[in-house]
Amino acid sequence: MAGSTGNAVSRPAAGPVPILQPGVGPIPGDHYVRATPETVLWGRLPCASDAAVLEIASGESVTFDTVSHEGILDDQGKDPRGFFAGHGVPADEVLDDAIEIAASVARDPFADGPHVVVGPVHVRGARPGDLLRITVEALVPRVPYGVISNRHGKGALVGELPRSERNVSVFSAVAVRDGVLHGTLPVAAGAEPVVAFPLAPFLGTMGVAVAGDDRPHSVPPGTHGGNIDINLLVEGTTLFLPVQVEGALAYVGDPHFAQGDGEVALTALEASLRATLRFDVIPADAARAAFGEVTGPLVRTPEYLVPTGLDPDLDAAMRACVRASLALIDGRWGMDEHLAYAYLSAATDFDISQVVDIVSGVHARIRESDFAGVPAVEPEPLREGTPTAAREAAGTPEVPGREEA
Repeated sequence: MAGSTGNAVSRPAAGPVPILQPGVGPIPGDHYVRATPETVLWGRLPCASDAAVLEIASGESVTFDTVSHEGILDDQGKDPRGFFAGHGVPADEVLDDAIEIAASVARDPFADGPHVVVGPVHVRGARPGDLLRITVEALVPRVPYGVISNRHGKGALVGELPRSERNVSVFSAVAVRDGVLHGTLPVAAGAEPVVAFPLAPFLGTMGVAVAGDDRPHSVPPGTHGGNIDINLLVEGTTLFLPVQVEGALAYVGDPHFAQGDGEVALTALEASLRATLRFDVIPADAARAAFGEVTGPLVRTPEYLVPTGLDPDLDAAMRACVRASLALIDGRWGMDEHLAYAYLSAATDFDISQVVDIVSGVHARIRESDFAGVPAVEPEPLREGTPTAAREAAGTPEVPGREEA
């Protein structure tokens, strides 16, 4: 799995994962947003007409409590205490916010997606044409367990798996191996969990609101981001998204402990995270100078720039990713198209992000060090109090940020 093993989560060998109930434990962000019926959507994504749950300045960070949908869905009884008790989880290790959301947040299981998303957050100064830079500063497991599911009509092998009439949800306990957190599985149902794989947490969903009054379904990703399921987005990485509406109206959700490229069964190891993210507005001119025209999600890791391609047809998603890669190389480094095409063929890996979310995803890993000899501009963010910020905020009164929403 690209980018994951090297970001495995370490913990002291003697200590289990602490249960991070709402408000409990470290909250490092400038602001804090709990997952409550007032701050989440279940199965839909924010649009322009949704009210922000928090307003912040460009450059500020927010700690979000995110809640996994696995364990609270209808086919699991919408009773997380009962579902997880069946796997030996004590009642006090089930998250209070998961229980409250399952009991009180409306969702149509036939029309809506499964994901719980937190937000939206208004970032002052963001406007259409800008990029919103979301830096992943911390991703902390809230519980020592998660779930991997395969449901009928979904996954890479529709009509083959699951083989039983019922949907399959596989419980995975977290264990510490050599000081590193691992997910565990047995080799047969009911056996001891002897298979172990390192955790590399990331948020499957990070996005900005779309224009208009219609909330998008939470499953298919798009130019707004959403459920992009790119496992490179671990701590220390960045996601750039084209702003669609004033204030960006950013949101997060679909927390994962680990995911293989492709996510073939349908879900990753789904489990709740406390996520601290920093939000920066990159004005349109600065964005173009750094990357050219960015029309969809763009990831940056310490090693790679990662353009994306999205389409219901996997072949078309691949082609879209190649075009986005060519545009990025031209916009950032000014490389002739035929030379950039040759470079991509010789030096760049194209990975399948996922094939299970209606819209398939492909992402390319372009090593920035390969272009160390070519001048490039870094994207300069908007800051309040600067001449650029004054221009962005003209005529808009400042609204103080809240410490908690």
